[in-house]
Amino acid sequence: MNRKILVVGAGKSGIASSKLLKTRGEEVTLYDGNKELDTEKLKQDTGVERVILSGLTTAIAKEFDLAVFSPGIPLDCPDALIIKDAGVRIIGEIELGYLCGKGSICAITGTNGKTTTTALTGELLKNAFDDVRVVGNIGNPFTGNVSDTKDTTIMVAEISSFQLETVEEFAPKAAAILNITPDHLNRHHTMEAYIAAKERIAINAETVVLNYDDDVLRDFGEKISDKKNVIWFSSAKKIDTGYYLEDGVIKCSADGVITDIINVSEMNIIGTHNHENAMAAIALSFSMGADVSAIQRGLRSFVAVAHRIEFAGEKNGVKYYDDSKATNTDAAIKGICAMSGLTYLIGGGYDKGGSFKDWIECFDGRVKKLLLIGVTKDRIKEEAEDLGFTDTISFETMEEAFDYAAENAVAGENVLLSPACASWDMFKSYEQRGDIFKELVRKL
Repeated sequence: MNRKILVVGAGKSGIASSKLLKTRGEEVTLYDGNKELDTEKLKQDTGVERVILSGLTTAIAKEFDLAVFSPGIPLDCPDALIIKDAGVRIIGEIELGYLCGKGSICAITGTNGKTTTTALTGELLKNAFDDVRVVGNIGNPFTGNVSDTKDTTIMVAEISSFQLETVEEFAPKAAAILNITPDHLNRHHTMEAYIAAKERIAINAETVVLNYDDDVLRDFGEKISDKKNVIWFSSAKKIDTGYYLEDGVIKCSADGVITDIINVSEMNIIGTHNHENAMAAIALSFSMGADVSAIQRGLRSFVAVAHRIEFAGEKNGVKYYDDSKATNTDAAIKGICAMSGLTYLIGGGYDKGGSFKDWIECFDGRVKKLLLIGVTKDRIKEEAEDLGFTDTISFETMEEAFDYAAENAVAGENVLLSPACASWDMFKSYEQRGDIFKELVRKL
């Protein structure tokens, strides 16, 4: 041990990685490009003796044997290019956690549904096994949970495309890709690069769970089926081998035998997209060795994660839903389609690139008014009008948009925060955005 390791990024993942490496006797330096951070606090939080804030040079980079990147650091940013030019190997926080931990891993990625599916899979597996930990992009760093792992530990990990860029040996026992639609093109630049990043989750996986209804994933599954155990799920088609939805019942088809798993009316999550998430979670849980009774108990007890089509309250017959986690158009389409009745939709925010066309086209017969906020409000308004949807109003704050909806919505209608955009233009996170919305509901 006692290698010289540079941890890049001083957020949750970077702090967790630094602490893990210190416990393993490595010589750790923490680096972040933000020179406004508190050096002494970072040293106290991590136990490292050396913190560098901005000013990374090739000479400094050459001091290190390895660099561990936090997922928020693009591999083509100036600091990353300096480290690469210095000939230093780069791995990610997820890779580090895998290399340092014991037990088995169940990994989930996809453009949408990752958090719900990860939380649900964790719930199902906790009904079957003693040591199950839910980690990763869900907000609990992988590296913060591996020091005391055992051979019997199961890690259920939400993995983003950012995290998958830097995996090499990471080998889940079971991995799922839920869906792939355009997102994060400001980071990956092309759809091809984004798809390639997502597909990296399957490189070393034993079993790969895929959405048969997704054209990209169906092609991918067919390419890897001779090397991997591929399990399909579908909400639209009866599957010969896999999981499918028929007459409101999730069914398993295997070796010519069809087994009813659960009627979706018994679950606390709504919408076809959540039935797809449930099928993926069931497939993963069976692959990890859970029995059907444990899976059924978990399906019945699971409650939707915060900010994902979360029921926030009802006033005068109007229902309010927080879908702040819908940070792209595909997720926001699912939010709209889950509503029963006309909806006042609050949308807009930080611009990640890409078109809003598909989202807007699903408004017909569903959205009564589109209430726009954030940096993208003018672009969305223009795109909506070009597509023939003119019931839009722009606001400077979410509070103004909410007040308009609350004053005008009538019994049987909904008020839905489902922005189709990231939050960073007006809020610290989608969580803060959703919490503010829910507080406005409480004040009614």
